Amino acid sequence: MRYPEFLKDGDTIGFTAPSFGCSIEPYRTCFDHAQETFRKKGYSICLGKTAYAGDGIGISSAPETCGAEFTDMYCGTDCEVLLSCGGGELMCEILDFVDFDAIRRAKPKWFMGYSDNTNLTFLLATLCDTASVYGPCAPSFGMEPWHEAIEDAYQILRGEKRELNGYRLYETNPEKGPENPLMPYHCTEPRVLTAYIPDRQKTGRIVQQGDRKAGTVNFTGRLIGGCLDILANLCGTKYDRVSEFAERYREDGLIWFLEACDLSVFSIRRAIWELQHAGWFEHVRGFLIGRPLAGQEELMNLDHIHAVTDLLECYHVPILMDTDIGHLPPMMPLVTGSMATVSADLSEGTMSLSMELQ
Repeated sequence: MRYPEFLKDGDTIGFTAPSFGCSIEPYRTCFDHAQETFRKKGYSICLGKTAYAGDGIGISSAPETCGAEFTDMYCGTDCEVLLSCGGGELMCEILDFVDFDAIRRAKPKWFMGYSDNTNLTFLLATLCDTASVYGPCAPSFGMEPWHEAIEDAYQILRGEKRELNGYRLYETNPEKGPENPLMPYHCTEPRVLTAYIPDRQKTGRIVQQGDRKAGTVNFTGRLIGGCLDILANLCGTKYDRVSEFAERYREDGLIWFLEACDLSVFSIRRAIWELQHAGWFEHVRGFLIGRPLAGQEELMNLDHIHAVTDLLECYHVPILMDTDIGHLPPMMPLVTGSMATVSADLSEGTMSLSMELQ
């Protein structure tokens, strides 16, 4: 696995929009303020032409433009770190215009984004053996003050932090909007972890936070994953090289982190089934499942816990649910491709995740 150099004082931060650009509020004001914040910290700014674009369909601009700009900014020397301007809907359409061979040959640099950016954070690892960060997009750095999760993402890019502990509260009703674009996360709901814990008989049980008999969950492996909506779309395409990736790192084992945006509980279950039957979960050591955005509602006696665990329990590995990953912030910034150790105490409701760049 190739790891980029960390962000240093005086470096240049590049911004590109391979998915949505910052053309409307509150994203434009947030993005403007994020740039101001980074300048005050002593960094230079390099803006791609797509950063403020809004002429595309489901993305900032034409797929050819977005793909070429990402390749040029990643392989070029104008910036040391590259941040995505946002998520979106149709980043998959730029992939035919991204030169992954050139990226594989180029000096690696950190790219950070989430959601639709899974198209790149995931493929940088599986196609190019290059680490990336599944973390907040550029406008989030415009909030005042920074939430702990934003500070964590910044310190990950700086190489100053490699262990995360998650966050006590999460957001369900954001206060940020066009009239108050710089509002920080409005976190009011307590995080409640749930886990499937296997036993020696290759069965297991589901335990919830607060269960005094739950004990701890520990597992180690190489981090890979992203937004389930996007991963299911990539599965079976010419960009699907997951089996080769899993075989390459079979001795390390894999930790899959998965979170869902638009998927209902049934869509989540179908997507898990698809990846499972495509052989993606070979050599898995554990699963980290984020809080789903649209899939919280129980349908026909299926909840978001069993939508996942009923299918994944066959691997006889820990499954840690409702973690701080994904679309219900705050989210832990994860170095995709790194070696991670996860430890969770379900009786106390605490977890830690440490990442080694090896």
